[in-house]
Amino acid sequence: MSNIAYKTVHDIAGPLLFVREVEGVAFDELCEIELPSGAHRLGKVLESREGMAVVQLFESTQGVATEGTKVRFLGRTFEIGVAEEMLGRVFSGAGTPIDGGPAVLPEKKLDINGSPINPAVREFPDDFIQTGISTIDVLNTLVRGQKLPIFSGSGLPHSKLAAQIARQARVLSPKEVETEGKSGDAHQSTEKFAVVFGAMGVTFEEAQFFQQEFEKTGALSRAVLFINTADNPVVERIATPRLALTTAEYLAFELDYHVTVILTDMTNYCEALREVSAARKEVPGRRGYPGYLYTDLATIYERAGRIRGKKGSITQIPILTMPEDDVTHPIPDLTGYITEGQIRLDRGLHQKGIYPPVIPMGSLSRLKGKAQGEGKTREDHSGMDAQLTAAYARGVEIRELAVILGESSLNETDKAYLRFADRFEKEFIRQGDTANRSIYESLSIGWDLLTELPKAELKRVKSDHIEKFLPKK
Repeated sequence: MSNIAYKTVHDIAGPLLFVREVEGVAFDELCEIELPSGAHRLGKVLESREGMAVVQLFESTQGVATEGTKVRFLGRTFEIGVAEEMLGRVFSGAGTPIDGGPAVLPEKKLDINGSPINPAVREFPDDFIQTGISTIDVLNTLVRGQKLPIFSGSGLPHSKLAAQIARQARVLSPKEVETEGKSGDAHQSTEKFAVVFGAMGVTFEEAQFFQQEFEKTGALSRAVLFINTADNPVVERIATPRLALTTAEYLAFELDYHVTVILTDMTNYCEALREVSAARKEVPGRRGYPGYLYTDLATIYERAGRIRGKKGSITQIPILTMPEDDVTHPIPDLTGYITEGQIRLDRGLHQKGIYPPVIPMGSLSRLKGKAQGEGKTREDHSGMDAQLTAAYARGVEIRELAVILGESSLNETDKAYLRFADRFEKEFIRQGDTANRSIYESLSIGWDLLTELPKAELKRVKSDHIEKFLPKK
């Protein structure tokens, strides 16, 4: 730590200070800002060049003046003290405890920016995670070590869905797969599970919802919560997901936990980036977001995965609300390129009172093929996935056609698809927020729905699977 205190602040713009005549200052270095009032605040170096440093404050710049403000550079990056005792605790977006408990005694201090995982030592994700939600388990299978975002819109129940996944997600035991869940063998795994939850710019109501949900279900004992509410400093939002992921990496790769990381709302995170970028007077990219938005998001999303030789894993579920439900907006657009698919919530299904309103068209899990089939779930899984999605898409198409031409213009096969689409929404997609269906229950519901269609239309499932699993009318 330098003993030099610079009094050369010459400009203040939003959360940024511009300090002149500095020496030996590094990018991302932490600094302490002493206000004329004697109060201290923390900041980090965003830009460093000869004789000049741009410092970003983690708190408000209120009370900071160009005269009388001192900046002292600390010679280290932003670190968080991590320990297993963080489980069951609630922290602010800056990493300080806000649950009334004592400060954590760190077992290790880690740089929040983490280290990239060498692609050569990445393990390919292929373990099926059962969420208890039919539209995810059957049609958009979640795989351990995957990054699978939820694309939502304002007012849609993404928080409720995320809490349900965090509460119910688990890996099936080999005995359950072998007996198709009929053994009554509850999941008695010796594996250690944890949830790391990072909230950015959420309302008090949302923050309370997650906290109470975790407490009520007993999930808080195996969870770490980082909460940055809408009234907290904007800049804190940029640190919050990195604090969450650094904690997850420690739990996963050093303590052998299987960690599910839920980050909400990535849209608020990107808005914070845009605000800082505008204060730095950078040339804006699409819709005013910085040109490096893709790279910045990649530094977050790519911190999911499994490492060869390590027992633990990080599965990431980022949530973002698409502005105006626009999937071509830069945030969902770039997220879709980096992540391995998306779960998309649909306003039309939500307006019909269907929960969870996961729409099969537009949702995708790119790794699902590796976690479907014999030994993972059941041999008919991938065929059912294709058949149900295709049949529902055709049913929705015919429904739109019937509005224009009338139902009398439809033939018998078309009417069968129409009945299938209605039942699919009511019986397969719709389930309560406490319903925890096994993958085998979900597949059975799917086969029951396929009885609505003529056998000649079942072109995506194998004939021996039809013989074995299709209920006889």
